[in-house]
Amino acid sequence: MSSTVDKTMGDSKALDDKYNIEAAEVLANEAQHLPITEAAPIYEQLLTLFPTAAKYWKQYVEAHMAVNNDDATKQIFSRCLLNCLQIPLWRCYIRFIKMANESKGLEGQEETRKAFDFMLNYVGADIASGPIWMEYITFLKSLPALSTQEESQRMTAVRKVYQKAIVTPTHHIEQLWRDYENFENSVSRQLAKGLLSEYQPKFNSARAVYRERKKYVDEIDWNMLAVPPSGSYKEEVQWMAWKRLLAFEKGNPQRIDSASSNKRIIFTYEQCLMYLYHYPDIWYDYATWHAKSGSVDTAVKLFQRALKALPDSEMLRYAYAELEESRGAIQSAKKIYESLLGDDVNTTTLAHIQFIRFLRRTEGVEAARKYFLDARKSPNCTYHVYVAYAMMAFCLDKDREIAHNVFEAGLKRFMHEPLYILEYADFLTRLNDDRNIRALFERALSSLPPEESVEVWKRFAQFEQTYGDLASMLKVEQRRKEALSRTGEEGASALEGSLQDVVSRYSFMDLWPCSSKDLDHLARQESWV
Repeated sequence: MSSTVDKTMGDSKALDDKYNIEAAEVLANEAQHLPITEAAPIYEQLLTLFPTAAKYWKQYVEAHMAVNNDDATKQIFSRCLLNCLQIPLWRCYIRFIKMANESKGLEGQEETRKAFDFMLNYVGADIASGPIWMEYITFLKSLPALSTQEESQRMTAVRKVYQKAIVTPTHHIEQLWRDYENFENSVSRQLAKGLLSEYQPKFNSARAVYRERKKYVDEIDWNMLAVPPSGSYKEEVQWMAWKRLLAFEKGNPQRIDSASSNKRIIFTYEQCLMYLYHYPDIWYDYATWHAKSGSVDTAVKLFQRALKALPDSEMLRYAYAELEESRGAIQSAKKIYESLLGDDVNTTTLAHIQFIRFLRRTEGVEAARKYFLDARKSPNCTYHVYVAYAMMAFCLDKDREIAHNVFEAGLKRFMHEPLYILEYADFLTRLNDDRNIRALFERALSSLPPEESVEVWKRFAQFEQTYGDLASMLKVEQRRKEALSRTGEEGASALEGSLQDVVSRYSFMDLWPCSSKDLDHLARQESWV
């Protein structure tokens, strides 16, 4: 048998391509033919990768049940049931509970009844839950009744379950209604008439909703494994199918009370996450739906679950921090921002910027300034941090001097970055500081290699069109042509003037001194040259 295990574990190398579905299916199939002691590590490996794969959990737990490993069985159910709202897995659970309690008399019957209630509370709304409603009713009917009072209690319990089942849109709703009719008529035809007429409209509504819901449910692939989105057509189809089902449920088609409707929506989201576990937008939608419904604490817990599922998702961390900040939990939000910062070596520029902004909002100017001074020493601090802090000082703190000083300090490090030059130029433009703008362009263009200076020259020319006179405008354009002609950007003929230059000088925003046909012709002429 060891050679089989070696082969199986050898196949697991295919899972180095972490979410290789074909390799996972091969492993799961081979694990079924191994003793549980050898199969267990394989199942654990599979379920680490696919923690919401109900079919693998079911295989795993059934392997333990087959050899009466009751403690291991209970432990596995405790790990998977609440995250895998799938009927076959839960039916496996109730089978185990019934077996474990069949020889325990009244105590065992009570434990089994509680297990049925527990199960129906979680998966009773499933469109495929008809058989478990029927199984529960059969179980209740089988309970011994030693007195008229016990018989009455049993009938009341059966009636209560029937009345829940016939208003739940499932594949078996019509069968359950017929069974309920027979049940009430067997108890009392007189009483049946009133009860059936009371529940007929509710049943009709549930049946109509079932027919609608079935259209959405039929589009879903219930055997799909949860893998990170790759953009494939099949994945997109499934994503859209779940989105449509969620939108349908949010419309409360059965017109039930809001608490029941919300429970139905939660159930659908939880089922969706079994398959779209790696989709940050689903986690976000679910959490924000809870927050908008007033369940902010639940939304927080969902973000925490989401980050366990997707620990590398910056989007979800920012969304989580935003929720905490919006409800005044500033220290909680700060911890989330600090988790984004990580160690100094791997901190992203964006994390620096967003933390500076957060500190400015929540702790004030000095806290933001202090962190900026630290962040700029970081080995991976880019020019974006300088731009962000300078513009924050300028726009929020109304301190043009500090903003100017930050841009100047950044220039010593980022003179080689054309985009930094352009941001600095934009800032000086806001100050209407034409003298320093010209000085900035001249300094930058004297140090930038010609091939990296295209956009800076373009902006310099545009600046002169707004701030300069005709002589300065023409002079900068000529210098630009001479500089770029050496790079091949505009070719040797670029030294010659063209009508395109005139169009550029005399256009404004979306206003042009020529027709769109003329523009197209000039563009073709430029590309031909």
